[in-house]
Amino acid sequence: MRKTLSLTVASVITLLLTGCQSVPDSPQYVVTVPFAAPLPSDYRSEVAVARYSELIEQAELPSEQQALLYYDRGKLFDSLGLSTLARIDFSRAVNLKPDLAEVYNFLGIHHTLMQQYGKAYEMFDSVLELNSEHEYAYLNRGIALYYGERPGLASDDLQAFLRFAPDDPYRVLWVYLAERAEDPLKAKTSLADMAQALDPQNWAYQLVAFYQGKITERELLATLAEGVESHQEYAERLCEAYFYIAKSHQAKGENTLASDYFKLALSTNVYEFVEYKYARLELDIMAGEGAH
Repeated sequence: MRKTLSLTVASVITLLLTGCQSVPDSPQYVVTVPFAAPLPSDYRSEVAVARYSELIEQAELPSEQQALLYYDRGKLFDSLGLSTLARIDFSRAVNLKPDLAEVYNFLGIHHTLMQQYGKAYEMFDSVLELNSEHEYAYLNRGIALYYGERPGLASDDLQAFLRFAPDDPYRVLWVYLAERAEDPLKAKTSLADMAQALDPQNWAYQLVAFYQGKITERELLATLAEGVESHQEYAERLCEAYFYIAKSHQAKGENTLASDYFKLALSTNVYEFVEYKYARLELDIMAGEGAH
């Protein structure tokens, strides 16, 4: 069942999420934010983890097959939000079979999330040395460069990722985020150009329209349930929307509001999504900045 949560300025999001009943006497605005129950753990993935574990422990297998089993189990751990176990399996896989490009890609993501950007760049470089057409290595290296505060190089990689699918709104948004970090005015013009290749009938186009100022935050949130056919699809859409709304508030210096939206993205439990993973990184970075 879909529900909504009324949020009144930044501080009230935090109050409502922690169960407090009080609200400011003079709210600046009220935003009704839809939310859903977190996605439950996928029992099929848990059963698959058990099966892979039995194979790894019992079977006498060649190194290459063993590496693939570790890789497959690592992906399952990652999908269940068990990042440390996933990272251990990915490291085992690449030690057994050093030419597994996809493993380096996952390891690069994990190093990014730990803010070990130099190691992340090395992992993504390894992916592209093994497979120069691995499009998601460009995305993930671009994101690592973005968080590593190298927006020019990040933009280059994210532009390369966009060229694989110029009609993908999410790719457009990541290019925009990188370009905005370097030159906000140029990024705005670039966003308008990139948006011309997008299909307005694609729901994610609304995210781009929001960044262009064509629709408001309330209007964006009102579209979240349109055409949704399952709880999983709704949770995934919420995760995405929360993250990009958070980034919009962050750009305006509204860090408390941004933080609350990042927390809402995490509340969906959509572990595999880029938006989920980097919402956690955003909160870690904000916590680190607050400590200084």
